[in-house]
Amino acid sequence: MKYIYYIILMLPLLMSSQDKITGMIMEANAKNEHIGLVGANIYWLDTTVGTVTNIDGKFTLSYKPEYKKLVISYVGFKTDTLTISDPKKMVHHWLQPTSDLGQVTVTSRKQTTAKSYLKAQNVITVSSDELLKAACCNLSESFETNPSIDVNFADAVSGTRQIKMLGLTSPYILIATENIPSIRGASQAYGLSFIPGTWVESIQITKGAGSVVNGFESIAGQINAELVKPSTDDKLFVNLYGATNERLELNTHFNTKVNDRWHTGLYVHGNTHNKKHDVNSDGFLDMPLFNQINLMNRWQYIDTQSGFVSFVNLKFLNDEKQMGELNFNPNTDKLTMNAWGSEIDTRRYELSGKFGYVNPEIPWQSLGVQTAFSSHKQDSYFGLNSYDIVHNSLYANAIYNSIISDSRHKIKTGISYTYDHYDELVNTTDYERTENSIGGFFEYSFDNLELLNLTAGIRIDHHNLLGTFITPRVHVRYSPWSKSAFRASFGRGKRSANIFTENQQLFATSRQINILNSGGDIYGLDPEIAWNYGVSYLQGFNLFGSKADITLDFYKTDFTNQVVVDWENSQEINFYNLEGKSYANSFQVEFNYNPFGHFDLRMAYKYYDVKTDYNSGRLERPLTPKNRVFVNVGYKTPQDEEQLGRWKFDATFNWLSDQRYTSTINNPAQYQLPERTPTVATLNAQITKVFSPKFEVYLGGENITNVRQPNPILGADDPFGANFDSTFVYGPIFGSMYYMGLRFRIK
Repeated sequence: MKYIYYIILMLPLLMSSQDKITGMIMEANAKNEHIGLVGANIYWLDTTVGTVTNIDGKFTLSYKPEYKKLVISYVGFKTDTLTISDPKKMVHHWLQPTSDLGQVTVTSRKQTTAKSYLKAQNVITVSSDELLKAACCNLSESFETNPSIDVNFADAVSGTRQIKMLGLTSPYILIATENIPSIRGASQAYGLSFIPGTWVESIQITKGAGSVVNGFESIAGQINAELVKPSTDDKLFVNLYGATNERLELNTHFNTKVNDRWHTGLYVHGNTHNKKHDVNSDGFLDMPLFNQINLMNRWQYIDTQSGFVSFVNLKFLNDEKQMGELNFNPNTDKLTMNAWGSEIDTRRYELSGKFGYVNPEIPWQSLGVQTAFSSHKQDSYFGLNSYDIVHNSLYANAIYNSIISDSRHKIKTGISYTYDHYDELVNTTDYERTENSIGGFFEYSFDNLELLNLTAGIRIDHHNLLGTFITPRVHVRYSPWSKSAFRASFGRGKRSANIFTENQQLFATSRQINILNSGGDIYGLDPEIAWNYGVSYLQGFNLFGSKADITLDFYKTDFTNQVVVDWENSQEINFYNLEGKSYANSFQVEFNYNPFGHFDLRMAYKYYDVKTDYNSGRLERPLTPKNRVFVNVGYKTPQDEEQLGRWKFDATFNWLSDQRYTSTINNPAQYQLPERTPTVATLNAQITKVFSPKFEVYLGGENITNVRQPNPILGADDPFGANFDSTFVYGPIFGSMYYMGLRFRIK
């Protein structure tokens, strides 16, 4: 390890001062639109110095006076060689597609969901255009058009959407905002609904083991949400949304250029729902009543001459929910047996900052610092159960980037620190603990342009409750032929399970809570440890003269220890350490096709094999469908001559196979359920009319086929009885819902 630090310390002495060139590589088309080519190869002739373009087609490359010829290549396009005489002038270049015809007319569009052929990690980038295919009122509703993420309701009363990836729930996914872990701890259950969809610029979904730079907790993958930037966002943006269930929402962005270096933005989000619905006539609200106000003030500093850039965010959230029986009145019925009801009141403060420096003389050297503080307070009760939590968190991460010898060999190294203080009140029992960790990481990347990528990382952390441990992660990408990418990865993850805040649906039951195997440092339990292994293959090709691609991937997660959440006794919920095996196997095949101009087709099939050794034996993970079929189609009419008005049409179909119910055999006959659920098929659609770059209107529907789960609450007729349980949810509860909205912007 010491040799690594010697190399880092010697790098500034080994590297001489160099200039850099910047530019953008685009695809030539009939309208001469500026459509950037992501992943184009840029390198100096007869050298190993090169780079690839980002998702916008832009690049930055080191320069020396002896470098004269710049080579630009991309699969399916003619390779060009440019003579660079003025390195200070930005390079703009259009690549011509390869063709044997004398004359061709080329039309292309930037894909709303991008998969890289060149990155070592299996990353799916979802753009803001993809998010607009659905209402996307918040981050939890932003994955409806993505087959890699499963979305379902956590229970039948709270209306909370939970996500799964690779067959595992969100606690096993590292969810970050601008690469700062954000949805964790006390915010795990409801945190995705705390990030408004209009604040999100793009989402990066990483399957399998993530980067060691972001920490040791990731097991199934990572989801990173990039927020809109004050310098590039609209000066004024307004999004107004209303639904037939009488949900109303308003989003406004105000962005201002303070001076040449400072930009600031004020983002205001509010949503409300105060109409009681009981479509299935079980006496309970089909969706909660709620009010939320969410504010963010964002500051951005850019100094291109000195190489400094920074972001500072200040956030405030107040979220109030009421659930339960129709006749529940919190003023008179709270924590009584007059009527079953629940309230969840959350107040959250956040302060975060990112500070970066890129050496103008040596552009491949950079230093970044990320910091974040949050204070989360939730007061809640569910019937006669009370649950309160206060979580104060501090996060800091320092990252140094450089190269070894040339741009093919890149390194990242740094240190990180986390602090978490939890104070939970579960009925009359208080659980309080403090967690802190400090660790260092080193990540090496090898990039041989079109042929091979390798990213190998390791981190060492010391945690006051988890001990001292090592986290290795490796990603490899190999492209033996045109438009192909074979990938393989493996990595280790370790985390402390916050059993109550991650499973808050348990409070909306009459189950007795038991913690077994006491003796560990976290609720008497041991930390969770898992290994993730994955392989994938991406192949692009032409089908009937149009672009298409197919992706196959298989991921396996093996737990060496897991906190088992055992629902198999219908009168209890038991938490205990794993004794035996627990694994999640995930296979997915995805096909993307653009059969003709402005029409997109995405189809996917997914298979899960997720099993755990419970005290009662090895069982399939409950409420996890083995098979899923996904289809998404989208079409945009061509823009008029002034490139103003157009129509957009999008539809998404989901089919889920039957799922296993946990056992209800101990219940009286009227409260027993079958072993498996029915299959479920849903259809969502949206139509958008774009009148101009400033104004558009959208109309959509969710669950248009009006699928409803009958009697989603077990024992709804006796909510204070021994058989009351609202967690047996496998499909929609409310039925069809239609919405309408408008977007207005001033550039």
